[in-house]
Amino acid sequence: MGKDLIKLVGGPTIQDQTMPNDIDMAKENAHKIVDFIADYYKTLQDLPVLSQVKPGYLSELLPDSAPQWPESLQDVLDDVHQKIIPGVTHWQSPNYFAYYPSNSSIAGFLGEMLSAGFNIVGFSWITSPAATELEVIVLDWLAKMLKLPNQFLSSGFGGGVIQGTASEAVLVAVLAARDKVLRKVGKEALNKLTVYASDQTHSSLQKACQIAGIYPENFRLLKADQSSNYSLDPEALSEAISNDLSSHFIPFFLCATVGTTSSAAVDPLRDLGKIAKENHLWFHVDAAYGGSACICPEYRHYIDGVEGADSFGMNAHKWLLTNFDCSLLWVKDRSALIQSLSTCPEFLKNKASQENAVVDFKDWQIPLGRRFRLWPLAHSLLSVFVSFHHYRTRTMATS
Repeated sequence: MGKDLIKLVGGPTIQDQTMPNDIDMAKENAHKIVDFIADYYKTLQDLPVLSQVKPGYLSELLPDSAPQWPESLQDVLDDVHQKIIPGVTHWQSPNYFAYYPSNSSIAGFLGEMLSAGFNIVGFSWITSPAATELEVIVLDWLAKMLKLPNQFLSSGFGGGVIQGTASEAVLVAVLAARDKVLRKVGKEALNKLTVYASDQTHSSLQKACQIAGIYPENFRLLKADQSSNYSLDPEALSEAISNDLSSHFIPFFLCATVGTTSSAAVDPLRDLGKIAKENHLWFHVDAAYGGSACICPEYRHYIDGVEGADSFGMNAHKWLLTNFDCSLLWVKDRSALIQSLSTCPEFLKNKASQENAVVDFKDWQIPLGRRFRLWPLAHSLLSVFVSFHHYRTRTMATS
């Protein structure tokens, strides 16, 4: 069919152009791409970190319509080298110090290749059981490495799930918390719901509140200053909640941070958790930046008090040698996510799901579709991180 179609439209014959599913050619091209990436990494430290191009540069180098016929891979790679790389800001450069440090690894992008090859769309268990079950298992591994409370494990009422970014993680937490409280007080009380965080909290919380319909004037950013090392002051939080309660608002969500964007400040989780519990707030811990470090025993104290949290998120694509995007979210009560985010049209129904015998991660996230993000993380953990962790532990024990 493919060959006949090419001849029908008058294009190159099969001898001239390789069909997309030619496995031998795919292997040859894959080797060329790996060589290209390896050569890129060899020269990476010599490239300017910040792209030197001007806005609109690429439109001057590329045609204004797609090519009529496919090009050879070598021609494509030449274009990447000559036209694309000059417009790249090199996030993996050892000289890159913006936002957060170089986050990938050879294990990470090889895992990404493996994931892309399978091209799994694992929104429910039935669409690829191994994808779902591996994600459950590996997130339990990481929860144990972080010494998270057992309530965050899949063996109980909680569990972990990979989101794209910490922005998505905080959004689903806000949505679950919002719907949980509105089921108690009624949907008409939406305009009374209030959210609390320090003014050092990532702007993704504000966006999450906007999407969730939280009134902008009910978003409380409490000032943090040098006297508290730019962390959220529990007394300021208690005062803000008290003032809102006296004005008939409904406090429902608190976000604490472990590693703020501006100064890597750490909020006092234990004290904040007590306040959240006393006032029936959903307590979310955003450890997107600093959470990974807490796997190390000497840094674990930065998340002391996490037992008071309802949800905990961190980005594996920052310090765990994993390619972007791979943000981890754990919740104590997965039913809160499912009640808020689940949909089940006829075409998604299947026996395993309807019997509640499996996990369907489509009900733990915003989109339906989800790519197989887990394998780059698992490959990094199995190939690099755990070995390094054990080596480091042994070194510390003998020093």
